[in-house]
This record gives sequence, structure tokens and C-alpha cells, in this order.
Amino acid sequence: MGLQIKEMISVAENILREAGNPDYKVDAEMLLCHAIKYDPQKIFMNWAKEVDDDHAEKFFAMVQKRAEGTPTQYLTNEQSFKGLRFYVDENVLIPRPETESLVDEVLTYIGDNKSAKSALDLGTGSGVIAVSLAKKVPQLKITASDISEGAIAIAENNADRLGVRGQIRFTRSDIFGGFKTGFTGPKWDVIVSNPPYIRSAVLPTLQREIYEHEPQIALDGGEDGLDIYRRIIDGAPTFLRKTGAVFLEIGYDQAHAVTSLFRQNGSYVRIAVTPDIAGHDRVISARMK
Repeated sequence: MGLQIKEMISVAENILREAGNPDYKVDAEMLLCHAIKYDPQKIFMNWAKEVDDDHAEKFFAMVQKRAEGTPTQYLTNEQSFKGLRFYVDENVLIPRPETESLVDEVLTYIGDNKSAKSALDLGTGSGVIAVSLAKKVPQLKITASDISEGAIAIAENNADRLGVRGQIRFTRSDIFGGFKTGFTGPKWDVIVSNPPYIRSAVLPTLQREIYEHEPQIALDGGEDGLDIYRRIIDGAPTFLRKTGAVFLEIGYDQAHAVTSLFRQNGSYVRIAVTPDIAGHDRVISARMK
């Protein structure tokens, strides 16, 4: 006789609570839904339903990994972003709700500038930015790049799954290193990026779910957290059209430093900082001079 759903949930909650997981209830339910392929809305309607041994074994193996620090999203291989469901694994960062503010700012800009037809997503990761933009703006042609072959493969998969593969060209590149310069080089109306921005010395202090499992190449912004910002800000004028704009996600305490980098470059005007839904500085944008 198998265990009932309510019994499995109870055991999993105890395991996760003892492991110090503050979201033990939510995680237990999410993992169970994934393990037994159940709609979350149906769990409570089937509280007494018995689960066969194979599915129970799969579930408790996932619970143990979660107790050891593996993020739930890497166990279910799924994360929601802008109302879409994306595949994720340890090749890519787990998309955060804060990054939705970055996408929203780009969408507002494109809506106000009908001539904007192309975008470059630098460090695309799982592809959430490029795919979300493509879903919202069908006429937009997007190039999505990343230094990681694993990330590119996942982003391509997400574009296929969500029906926008034809709008996005994926390419491996270290920031602008993979693109030609000069008259034959590409030009975009928008350059957007959520770059690594955590200071190197801070990385070991992060939650173990982040430090031990998420790709550090997508987290480490160098000694002051600004290494990739410098490269993007200095390189973008070569690849932007004359009326183009740059949109970057920033850490909550980086607005002043990144604004200074834009001003020091001398190629930008209308530098603006926008908060996320929690009120923290999150997006900085600038137009070509």
C-alpha cells in the first residue's frame, strides 16, 4: 500500500523544515506536483489519494536534494517569468521577478519608438529576456548571445517551446567579442542585459542555493561588481544605431556607480534609473548622444 499525498507532504515538510528551509511548505507541494505530474489545484482535492512506490521514491529523492541546498527550480526544471514557463537547470541563473522590470522598460521604449525593430540581449542565460520580448513584440528581431554553450542550448530550447524561435538568432559571444565591427558589423536599436553584478568578495556570503548551485560566471561582476558594465557601456556605441538605447539591470546599490560610467563615456544622454516593484533601483537606461 502506497503513502497518501497528505502523508508525503507532511514527511517532506518536516525534512525541509529541519534543514532550515523557510519555504518548506511551498517547496514540498511544488516538488510533489512535479514528481507525480499533478496540477497544484488538485492536490487538496485528492489529499487521501495513494501514490505508488516509484513516484514516492522519486519525490523523496528530490526532497533530499532540496534539503541539501539544490534550488527547487533546478529540481523541477521550471521557473515562471512574465507569465511564461521556462526550462532551467544549473547551466543558467534562475530568473528573478526583478528582471521583469528590465523587460518592461524595454517594452515601454519600443512602444514609444515604433522605428525600433531590433534588439541584442547580452548574456541571455535561459533566454527569458529575449523570449519575453519576442512574445510581446512579434515584429522585433532579436540576437541573443552568451559565453556559455550550455546556456545557449537552454535558451534555444525555451524559444522553441514558446514558439518564437524564428524571431531570435542565438550566438556564442563574450559580450561584443563575437561580433564584427566597422561598416559590415551589425547594428541594433536596443541593447539589453542583466549582467553579472555581484562583487567577487561577496559571492561566498550568498545563500548556499545561489553560491553552490547557480553558475558563478553569471554572478561574478569582479572586484567592484562593475566589470561587465564597463565593457557593455564602452562597446555599445559601436553596435547601436544612432537613435539606439541601452537597458541594464543593476544591483540595488549600483545606480550611482553605473550612472557615472555612462557619463564618463561621453556617448550617452538621457540616463535614467527605474525602480523595481519593491522600490529598489533596478534598471538603468541611456540613449545614444
